[in-house]
Amino acid sequence: GVHAGVDLVEVPGALEIAPAIRLAADGRGYEGFVALGCIVRGETSHYETVCEESARGLTLLGVERGLPIGNGILTVETLDQAAARAAPGGHNKGGGAAAACLHLIALARRFRGAAGGGGGLQAETLLAAGPAAPAADTSTTA
Repeated sequence: GVHAGVDLVEVPGALEIAPAIRLAADGRGYEGFVALGCIVRGETSHYETVCEESARGLTLLGVERGLPIGNGILTVETLDQAAARAAPGGHNKGGGAAAACLHLIALARRFRGAAGGGGGLQAETLLAAGPAAPAADTSTTA
């Protein structure tokens, strides 16, 4: 089975998720990261910018720094869409992001030649970062 400890860090909005992950990665206590949040078009005057820049920040961290990151930032038209995509009994996008992160951790261990890489993954800690509360540009998905 897969086991991981989780620390939840809340940030003001979607644009602060990648910087928070970068700060945590510099602390060297985490093996992987799960970005959780929601950008709702109807509540965000600069929707496209927030969507693009939050995704770009996570991609840069993943590619340039080699960080295992699962992206669970939802980009939706309405809060109802967000609820459907986030629900564990629905699309469960947060769960999918966590699974993607664990997969990348297993790959990192395999390529580093770490003992046990690939099988019976037990990540020491994961960081889930997301908005603290609904703000002008984001809404929390849970």
